[in-house]
Amino acid sequence: MRMVVSVIGLLLVVAAIGLLAKKQLSSLGQVPSEAAGGTVLPASPPGTTPAQRSQQMQQQMKQAIEQAQQPRPLRDDP
Repeated sequence: MRMVVSVIGLLLVVAAIGLLAKKQLSSLGQVPSEAAGGTVLPASPPGTTPAQRSQQMQQQMKQAIEQAQQPRPLRDDP
């Protein structure tokens, strides 16, 4: 009897985790085009191939890294 209750409890936990995972994965397709750090990525034109989108993303990341590596101007504290 104890084993049956344990198996049922385990199945309920697995079902709950499955539902949460499904909910999380379905929401990934609806993520706004905002990357970490608050930079907004432009949407790709509909006729682009995956290779072109990949190239565009690589260029954008390279530009973002170069911009992040630029020294910030020092401000004068009174």
